[in-house]
Amino acid sequence: QVQLEESGGGLVQPGGSLSLSCVASGITVSIYDMSWYRQVPGKQRELVATSTPGGRTGYADSVKGRFTISRDNVKNLLFLQMNSLKFEDTAVYYCKAAYQYLSWWGQGTQVTVSS
Repeated sequence: QVQLEESGGGLVQPGGSLSLSCVASGITVSIYDMSWYRQVPGKQRELVATSTPGGRTGYADSVKGRFTISRDNVKNLLFLQMNSLKFEDTAVYYCKAAYQYLSWWGQGTQVTVSS
């Protein structure tokens, strides 16, 4: 059974930082495309950052230069370091694992940027 569990969300002031983690079980993340998405109520879930097995990363324009995605293939972990947070980064953040035509999602972790 595949499970993804996010952690690290919380309340932070604008300009602050948070580090999200996603631990995977039932899969070996080293061969999976791993991504972070986020969603706010009433809007579609949007891609934030992605990491391929080959080590390539990609980011949404809105987070480039502020967020960094990384993974620990030995510990089956995915990370998202978020710096210089803005009000508009407030959302539920989801971890996703994908392999060929299969994909799995975590339950999400809330990030709230507020003064």
